[in-house]
Amino acid sequence: MGKIRILIQNKCRLFSVSSGFSIKINKEDTVMKRTAWKICFLLTGSLVLFAAGCTKNTAVKNTGKSGTDTGVADPFMKFDHVVEVHIGQMAYPTLPFPQGDTNENNVYTRYLLDNFNIKIVVDWSAATGNDYSQKVNMCIASNTLPDGMQCGRKEMLAAAKSGMLYDFTDLFPKYASPQVKAIMDSGDGSAYTYSMYNGRQMCMVGVDVAASGESMVNVRKDWLDKYGLAEPETLDDIEHIAKVFKEKKPAGAATIPIAGPDKNNSLYTNFLSAGVANCGFEPVFAAYDAYPGYWVKDSDGTYVYGTNTANSRKAFARLAKWYKEGLIDPEMGVRDSSDEEINAGHVGMYFCAWWKIGYGSVDAYRNDPHADWQSYIVRTDDGKWNTREQCPVASYIIFNKNVSEDVAKAGIIINNIWVRDENVLTTKYGKGTSIYWYPLRNSMGALNECEVTYENLMQVLNGEKTAEDFNETGSAFKLLYNDCLSLKDGIKGYKQGSNELSIENFNIDGSNFPRLYSILAGVKPSANARPDKSVYSGCYSQTPAMEIKWPNLETAEKEIGLRIVTGKDDISAFDAYVKRWNSEGGQEITKEVRTLSK
Repeated sequence: MGKIRILIQNKCRLFSVSSGFSIKINKEDTVMKRTAWKICFLLTGSLVLFAAGCTKNTAVKNTGKSGTDTGVADPFMKFDHVVEVHIGQMAYPTLPFPQGDTNENNVYTRYLLDNFNIKIVVDWSAATGNDYSQKVNMCIASNTLPDGMQCGRKEMLAAAKSGMLYDFTDLFPKYASPQVKAIMDSGDGSAYTYSMYNGRQMCMVGVDVAASGESMVNVRKDWLDKYGLAEPETLDDIEHIAKVFKEKKPAGAATIPIAGPDKNNSLYTNFLSAGVANCGFEPVFAAYDAYPGYWVKDSDGTYVYGTNTANSRKAFARLAKWYKEGLIDPEMGVRDSSDEEINAGHVGMYFCAWWKIGYGSVDAYRNDPHADWQSYIVRTDDGKWNTREQCPVASYIIFNKNVSEDVAKAGIIINNIWVRDENVLTTKYGKGTSIYWYPLRNSMGALNECEVTYENLMQVLNGEKTAEDFNETGSAFKLLYNDCLSLKDGIKGYKQGSNELSIENFNIDGSNFPRLYSILAGVKPSANARPDKSVYSGCYSQTPAMEIKWPNLETAEKEIGLRIVTGKDDISAFDAYVKRWNSEGGQEITKEVRTLSK
């Protein structure tokens, strides 16, 4: 194992791991310094990962041990018989399979069956967003859980409280791979805390990268260039660009200056949700120093619900103005799919996290190879970058309490395989099939994997490093080596030292195109700047009163927000909503959150 060196000085921090691999974090001018606890999270996780003796960035052969072997537990064993795992699956209508493949028969399910004797059976599927959430809630309400499915924290807790879930307390430590355990252990083991109910591990959790909680504005740069428009920085810039797009109609009559959430999404996510809303408006609120859906401190240091603040009211009014002026999609909130409009080339701008611009929009480039989507930070009028930050746990995989031990083992092994073999699955086998179709997929990665990957990819492109510098055993950044290798065929015509890449520099048919574009375009803003204000929710779980009263409050919040933005209600309805929210349980819940946060 390579030597590990940590040097802490007043001005910078250096974390170095053999082969010259280093991450420099300068206090004054670099973006890698987020907050002190984020750095601690990364360092702790990386040290554990190196100590764990994880595998290289290639698929590792199975040991051949069977499911009935009584020896040492093998996290990658092949069962001696076919183990069927019945799942509920999140569906992605805009991410089709290659001809002949289905959600039950594709590169990922065949890989699991051929190499591990794990057969995936999809009991049901529902479109990502509200459709899927409703199906999950129906399963919990009717006690008809499939063997396994992904859900949010609220749903996990509801199922656990009702005694529906398999207890992984004893099995997970035996069969989870060293790499999975290391990621779980990082950050003082907070991931384990989120997987617990009454002191027992009742699920498997996904540990996500920090960038997934930070929303940017994505813009058609080729449209900006066409009309001589500057890249946006503030809400005023975005408004001006949207007005030009509305007037010039670069996509004809179908032009949508700013996409909004469709019927399966929301204006913003809340403290019980992972990541950011697809085509939501978190950056618009943050530019007003508003963080709806989060528990935030007021000027007195007391926790309040972020939706109900004066600054959120201002942001709602701004969005309502944009909608009234025709700058936001007129079918926002009722449209079947905003993604379809983006992929069809009708949209000029939308808000989302780093992954959307590549992983989530591949068809946009297939339909128009010159669609140059670029990401930008949305700043306040005085140039500050405010952003929400998500809980480090992004998703929950729950299993029915009645499954056999082999099925529960298979669930753990499916997760192990994804973490270890993601490179091979997505580049060698998975070309043409989105990673989102991997069964029971959990995001598992170091907290600032995205920024570190961007920084080092650019160093390789600029000739400062080579891919072989990252051919490490047990790297915390499990995809970095393959990402660097894929630059050879994935990037063309890049001018060394320019640090500028457009869609013209990418091979959109390359096997790693979705990830390369997500990193080099989607992560670029956060890799070259650091937030002036990072806001975490004071609570990411439910209090006792929430279990009874939150569903109605949440529904009312979503309804009033959409009604205000779309002009069905005047902004004055916001004040009436806040009073009603407090009287119908919000005040009681706020007291519980304040007590919990002390």
